[in-house]
Amino acid sequence: MLIRRPDDIRPDEITPEKLFWSRREFLVAAGVSGAGLAAMSLPDLGPRFRRSGPDPDTPTPYDTVTGYNNYYEFSTDKEEVRTLAAGFHTKPWTVRVEGECAKPATVDLDVLLKGLTVEDRTYRHRCVEAWSMVVPWNGVPLAEVLKRFEPTSKAKYVEFTTVLDPKDMPGQNYPILPWPYLEGLRMDEAMHPLTLLVTGIYGKPAPPQNGAPLRLVVPWKYGFKGAKSIVRIRFVEQQPVNTWQRAASNEYGFYANVNPTVDHPRWSQARERRLGEFFRRPTLMFNGYADQVASMYAGMDLRANF
Repeated sequence: MLIRRPDDIRPDEITPEKLFWSRREFLVAAGVSGAGLAAMSLPDLGPRFRRSGPDPDTPTPYDTVTGYNNYYEFSTDKEEVRTLAAGFHTKPWTVRVEGECAKPATVDLDVLLKGLTVEDRTYRHRCVEAWSMVVPWNGVPLAEVLKRFEPTSKAKYVEFTTVLDPKDMPGQNYPILPWPYLEGLRMDEAMHPLTLLVTGIYGKPAPPQNGAPLRLVVPWKYGFKGAKSIVRIRFVEQQPVNTWQRAASNEYGFYANVNPTVDHPRWSQARERRLGEFFRRPTLMFNGYADQVASMYAGMDLRANF
C-alpha cells in the first residue's frame, strides 16, 4: 500500500528512518503500545558525565552521535557521513595561528594543546534543521589556546578555516558550499569559558565524522558554527564572512545564536526534536545558556543580528 506524505509535514519534523525502526523494535519488545506510550519512562541509554551548563539530560547514545552527522565535506546525507569519513587521516595534523597576534606560528596539534587539561562537558548540540543531541564533549577551553599566541588590541574577531582535502573529502568535489569551510567568532565569544576546542567525545578520541582531530563547539549557537577539522586560526580586525553567510545570507547570519523567536525562512525554530525521541520540545533561548552568555548581546537586536 502506498502511503502519501501530507504536504504540510515539514522535512525537519520527520524522524530518521533508522531511529524510527530501532525505537519501534524497543517499544514492541517492551510491550508498549498506543495509550501507554506518552507516559512511559525510557531507560538511560548512555553514561552520565560531569555536567557543565544547565542541561541535566542523559547524553544521546554514542551510536547516534557518531552516526548522524552534518558534514557536507563528506556528504549531504547525514547517515552516509560515517562511512565516507572512515578512512580520513587525522595524523599528523598541524594548525597555523596568525593575524593580529604577537606570536604567530604553525604548530603540531599536540604542541598546540600541550599542558592544557582536557575537560568533560556535556552540551546541547542544536542544529538549524530543528533537531538536537546532548553530546559529552572532551576538549580544552578555546581561550587557553588563544592566549598562548598573545592576540593584540586589533584582534576583534577570530576566524577558523577547515581543511581542504577533496581527495579524502568527496563532498568537496562539488560546489555545495564555497570551500574550504570558514567560521568566525567575536573575540569575547571566543574567549568565553563555555567555548571549547574539542578533540573527543564520550571520553574517547573524536571520530572523523564528528570533526576530528580538532573542532569548535560553541554551545549557545547553532551547530553550523562548530567548524570541524580546523587547520588555521586567524585573529582579525574585521568581522569574517562565514561560509553559510556566503552561501545563503538571507538564511544564515554571523551570530547564529539559538533563538526560538527567529525562524529559518523555511521552517520554525520554536521547537526541536532530540534525536531518538518522538515528541518535539520548546527551543530554549541561547540553547539554555542564557544566564551565562546573554550579557554579551545586551542592547543588540537579536532578530536583525541573527
